[in-house]
Amino acid sequence: MKQALSMRPFGRTRRRSVIGLVLTGAVLLAACGGDDDSSDSTSVDTSAVEQEAQRIVSLSPTHTEILYAIGAGDQVVAVDSMSNFPADAAITDLSSYEPNVEAIAAFDPDLVVIGDDFTGLADQLAAIGVESWVSSAPVSLDEAYAQIVDLGSAVGRSEAASELADSMKADIEEIIAGAAQLPEGTSYFLELDDTLFSVTSNTFVGSIFDMFGLRNIADATEGDTDYPQLSAEFIVSQDPTLIFLADTKCCGASAETVAARPGWDVLSAVINGHVFGLDDDIASRWGPRLVDFVAAIADALKVAGSE
Repeated sequence: MKQALSMRPFGRTRRRSVIGLVLTGAVLLAACGGDDDSSDSTSVDTSAVEQEAQRIVSLSPTHTEILYAIGAGDQVVAVDSMSNFPADAAITDLSSYEPNVEAIAAFDPDLVVIGDDFTGLADQLAAIGVESWVSSAPVSLDEAYAQIVDLGSAVGRSEAASELADSMKADIEEIIAGAAQLPEGTSYFLELDDTLFSVTSNTFVGSIFDMFGLRNIADATEGDTDYPQLSAEFIVSQDPTLIFLADTKCCGASAETVAARPGWDVLSAVINGHVFGLDDDIASRWGPRLVDFVAAIADALKVAGSE
């Protein structure tokens, strides 16, 4: 199998995901986590897997969503504890951050779908004769689409995966083309959790916002990470036009809580009512609901542009 690609979840439970993002260089996700480095994937004979992958374990929420969207749900016997969509997903207490080989093997899988393999899980599974499909973060929409197709091929759902990728591409292009045009230089801050982690434009999530012509204030940090932890003072000094909250579930963030933060009442985004809540999960995954994420940004721009 060609190297696949892994926006991951971005909070307490989600803050752990942010740390995972930083450590692996990977939401969207990121929340909701870096999206800019590719990790090696275990080689899999895709043609063989297409015939044999009837007991799939998914340890990646994004890929769980993809598997169900391409009709492979009946082949999935277990998913990790963060894979909360769709509602009928075979959710278990398996952890994608501290994976237990014995617990995974208990489901007798013939294929394990893994996100960024920073634990070396693929090698451990290979040692007991279990195949794995490993992903790393996409850095562009094209890579995300290619990953969907690649996963589809690995589980014998090539046609459905290609149709999904094509449909997503068409929908996203239509949304971008019809989006409200805000003045050049319109800036934004994307909040991943209540400790003010964000992303730069070099990440997959940042590239989505970039398609709308928005300026990311996190780019001004010029640090050594694309997942910087900003200070309240920095955010106030940058005075973003728009604020997007990808921590509404994990941390209870809202326009009201943001406005109540010391010193934040002077921000243009707060004064003008341009603080927008996002669904944490949708903002941190790049499967079929990526279309919903793009649409949510477009809806926010429509509100901002009408005032």
